[in-house]
Amino acid sequence: MSHDDDGYAPALAAATRHAAAWLGSLSGRHIGPGRTAHDLVPAFGGPLPAQGMPADQVIDLLARTADPGLMAMPSGRFFGWVIGGTLPAALASDWLVSAWDQNAGLRYATPAMAAIEEAAAAWLLDLLGLPPQADVGFVTGATMANFTGMAAARWRLMADAGWDLDRDGLAGAPRIRCFVGRERHDTVDLALRYLGLGRPTVVDTDDQGRLLPEALDAALSETSGGSGTGAGGPALVCLQAGNLHSGAFDPFDRAVEVAHRHGAWVHVDGAFGLWAAAAPALRQLVAGFEQADSWGTDAHKTLNVPYDCGIAIVRDAGALRSAMGLHASYLMHDAEGPGDPFEKAPELSRRARGVPVWAALRSLGREGVASQVTGLAEAAAGIAKGLAALDGVEVLNEVQYTQICVAFGDDATTRAVTERIIEDGRVWMSGSRWRDRDVLRVSVSNWQTGPDEVDTAVDAVRSALAAVRGGLHSP
Repeated sequence: MSHDDDGYAPALAAATRHAAAWLGSLSGRHIGPGRTAHDLVPAFGGPLPAQGMPADQVIDLLARTADPGLMAMPSGRFFGWVIGGTLPAALASDWLVSAWDQNAGLRYATPAMAAIEEAAAAWLLDLLGLPPQADVGFVTGATMANFTGMAAARWRLMADAGWDLDRDGLAGAPRIRCFVGRERHDTVDLALRYLGLGRPTVVDTDDQGRLLPEALDAALSETSGGSGTGAGGPALVCLQAGNLHSGAFDPFDRAVEVAHRHGAWVHVDGAFGLWAAAAPALRQLVAGFEQADSWGTDAHKTLNVPYDCGIAIVRDAGALRSAMGLHASYLMHDAEGPGDPFEKAPELSRRARGVPVWAALRSLGREGVASQVTGLAEAAAGIAKGLAALDGVEVLNEVQYTQICVAFGDDATTRAVTERIIEDGRVWMSGSRWRDRDVLRVSVSNWQTGPDEVDTAVDAVRSALAAVRGGLHSP
């Protein structure tokens, strides 16, 4: 079918209609899905039909069948894990990214995509107060952002140790000693495993999960024999901006100084917390983080762009491009500018993930980003205050940012209340385990969470606790 036949119009119209209906349902929709994957597989599967179906009918079938299996993650009442919503400009621009269908790896081939992403990168560095000369790569999420930053670290540390990683690989290479806080996110370990760096040395933290600089100093000194800067060989320290449970931030100013004194590369896992740097009222939480060497974050979480969009930022552009780039005779490189996008991310072929970031930043502006991030923290504080006022509810963390951990006495009651909240469906809050206790974890990540959603969240917890106490849900 040629483009003159306008074969796209009916399908796009159907998609627009179903998307609008989905978004319109979020304000009152039961948060959890109504069907399981096991239930839905027969409806989507079975033998592949011999005959096709018109595109608009495919979209109708897809939307109608998927609807009961969708979780209302974009709702302002969704507080599970750390999952943000999507800003209108970011969503609409992402539709254009799919329509444009550009492979955004090469500046020469897709100059508009490269220009948009480079503008977004410059805005991000300025907004977060990070080095303007740093390279920015748009990856799939925070896991790959951490992977990319630490891949650059691996390349630089090996090169400085006199080892040609590209030629000789890791076999026989100097060992890179890796250090993480006791309460780092598990995906940091996953990225280290992908990189072949093995299990890290675990450094003690305080009662909120913040890494202790003196413990880091001791760990680095112990593995180096206490013999001075860099004497123990290459070292990589991963710090954290935003603890998964408490929302706490490592003390960057002191921890980075300790790490650099020992010759270590410092990477910051800031999946959702890096954005505190964009809000003047919260900037003190990340004081000193700009002295690190690389940073990773996820634009979906706090900035609220569509899945998927992680951001890897590396001060040493040469290390990043050496770790991620390739040179082949069939690739036409743009001789001007700050390198090709594929030199800053693990993929050669990818969609233009930076376009929704540009759209989100352009729609919000500097003040809008600050207001959005501050608003998330204020909503978390409001929920924490409301929950703390309920009899039998313990707020276990210092609520400085967007995360709240709550317990209801014993573990069995906490689990029962969590299950009741999910069954109720007005909000979604996920269960977890923190500091040897079962907890209800509340994560405020959606731009649409306002006073009404805060009140609904508190009331949902109040009702669930009352139901459990009344024996409607046995703990």
